Amino acid sequence: MAAEESNRRLELCLDVPFPSAREASIALRSLSPDQEPRRGGIRKQLSVKEKMLCVRWSADEARILRVSVSSFLDHLSLVLETMKMFGPSGAV
Repeated sequence: MAAEESNRRLELCLDVPFPSAREASIALRSLSPDQEPRRGGIRKQLSVKEKMLCVRWSADEARILRVSVSSFLDHLSLVLETMKMFGPSGAV
């Protein structure tokens, strides 16, 4: 995880490893519908690279970034628990 300020915008990158590319893709599809409102001064991009879920934020203010990241981590935790409960990595 890394955060930096460029042109007064804060950027944060989070890479979440998964046991397989399939599980990373499932997490991506589960988390993608949660788009940030445009008026909030924040953008979030999700992608998968091999077995890694990559999340990139860009925000105008640290407070907005903090709220978005916190919300995302709550949702990610729920996705991980659901994946754990409903079977091994080969099931779905």
